[in-house]
Amino acid sequence: MAKKSIAKNYIYNLVYQVLLLILPLITTPYISRVLGSENVGIYAYTYSIVTYFILFGSLGVALYGQREIAYAQENKDARTKVFWEICIFRFVTVSIATVIYFFFFMQGREYQIYYQILMLELIAAAFDISWFFQGLEEFKRTVTRNILVRLISVTLVFVLVKTKEDLTKFTLIYSLADLLGNLSLWLYLPKYMKGAKIKNLNVVKHIPQIILLFVPQIANQVYNMLDKTMIGEIITDKSEVGFYEQAQKVIRLSLTIVSSLGIVMVPRMANTFASGDKEKINRYLKNSFAFVFFLGFPVTFGIVSIAEAFVPEFFGPGYDKVVPLIYIISPIILLMGIANVIGTQYLLPTKKQKEYTISVTMGVIVNFIMNYILIKKYAAIGASIATVVSQLVVDIWQIYYIRKEIRLKTMFSTAPKYLFAGLIMYGVCQATKYIINTGFESIFLQIGVGVSIYMITLFIFRDEYLYTVLDKIIGKKGKREKA
Repeated sequence: MAKKSIAKNYIYNLVYQVLLLILPLITTPYISRVLGSENVGIYAYTYSIVTYFILFGSLGVALYGQREIAYAQENKDARTKVFWEICIFRFVTVSIATVIYFFFFMQGREYQIYYQILMLELIAAAFDISWFFQGLEEFKRTVTRNILVRLISVTLVFVLVKTKEDLTKFTLIYSLADLLGNLSLWLYLPKYMKGAKIKNLNVVKHIPQIILLFVPQIANQVYNMLDKTMIGEIITDKSEVGFYEQAQKVIRLSLTIVSSLGIVMVPRMANTFASGDKEKINRYLKNSFAFVFFLGFPVTFGIVSIAEAFVPEFFGPGYDKVVPLIYIISPIILLMGIANVIGTQYLLPTKKQKEYTISVTMGVIVNFIMNYILIKKYAAIGASIATVVSQLVVDIWQIYYIRKEIRLKTMFSTAPKYLFAGLIMYGVCQATKYIINTGFESIFLQIGVGVSIYMITLFIFRDEYLYTVLDKIIGKKGKREKA
């Protein structure tokens, strides 16, 4: 198979990731007002519970499958065999998780109706084969699969969800959207597959490696979901979960822009590692770090700057507590961007699961301890502090592991320049608040001024990365005009 363009795959994956976040965000101003913070909290809490079962049912299949398909990109017979072996394994494990979920959460529980609907998410997980197309670097497929389904689901939310009593409809709409989106990918399979005989399949041989990847994946997912689960368990007022969930939505959208390159780079790094080209691996990593810093600093400072005006306009009245949560959580945009480069783009594709697992596990332990201590006293604010500190722990561990393998000084050399440009941008954005300090006018003014100031500052510094991006854009435009 011909190698796909990293830039194109990044765009495809960015569109896909942003789609999964943007569409819910389009409904958020409406839903936050119609359902209220308590119902938003109930949905976030119950969804966090079913996520654990999806995680245990899926094991480490997504990461492992993507990597193994990347290794077999050029061999249609091999990738067909690997695909069916992994699929069979996943069907079995998700089925076991579904049976356990049924007995523990679908009978005689508070919020039972929501748990029953969310069982569709487990079924959807069994049919998720996005890892196959990511391994082939066919990211266009994963972009197109959900567009129609997601647009329909958003339309249904506005049409059917009208009062606080419609939380059931809201949950059903999104669960069905996930199921239909995953099923739609199967329509593309025949193009990339050959026939496979059942007797030639060997599911068992994959189990050890899947388990090895399962540990870091579960640690990562637990780390992401633990906060909401613990807030829901410790704090009686489910509105606190709702406030935390809304703040996380804003941060996750911002983080998507910074970290989407990671998913694109995993199969490319795995393929490069298999060929033994260490110099190319270092070059890829340097570009990935530059990308994270180039976008991470302005996005972080930008989110902090507009939060005060954005939250009341976007979420409506009653969500004032979301603003300080955004302030506190915002550093993880950069911290998770760094961890994405080291962990997702380097440690996992180069089969350093042990090092990755230890780093993420340490983050989970720190997160759990700090959550237990801080949530009792500070509720969602305590969980936000715990999130940032635990992510910092993950970054420190991963940097420690790669210090002798990667030229870290070179990788981080561009950070001070982007930090300085981001600080100038932030200062100017704050000054614009003296002109307009509320409403969407203030938000758009800050974004416009902020982007301009950041780019001008980098032009003054003659930033190499910025010039490279502009050369590609102008170069392509020039070719089109000549044509």
